[in-house]
Amino acid sequence: MRAWRGFIEGSQRLMEVLNRELQSRHRISLDDYRILVMLSESAEGAVRMSDLADGVLSSRSKLTHQVRRMEADGLVVRSTCVEDGRGVLAVITDGGRQRLAEAAPTHVGGVRRYLIDLLDSDELVGMATVFDKVDVALDSRSEA
Repeated sequence: MRAWRGFIEGSQRLMEVLNRELQSRHRISLDDYRILVMLSESAEGAVRMSDLADGVLSSRSKLTHQVRRMEADGLVVRSTCVEDGRGVLAVITDGGRQRLAEAAPTHVGGVRRYLIDLLDSDELVGMATVFDKVDVALDSRSEA
């Protein structure tokens, strides 16, 4: 029970702090940051909205609203997928790339300060091992 509660409380508090730092310093949420990272890492700076929702673990409806807000802020644009004409792409803008570049040191610094630097190398390996197992279990559940 201690491990479970520690995980729930610690992870929620960590996400809240990382989110607050990004919002106060760069006017983006942690969810916005995750989307910008995913878009910036794609070959064309563009990802299908359905793939983006899967990648950031969001419902398509929630993602649509979020991308609409990000579009209004000049961070992304939406366009029709050239391949089939039906899909919608989210595309990172130059402004989105700039905001991501400005926010990355804040985010990485927070992750290091509030998590990575608190653990020794064995603890980090253990944490990675635990979440690899969780991912495998969840993947096999969704395939069943």
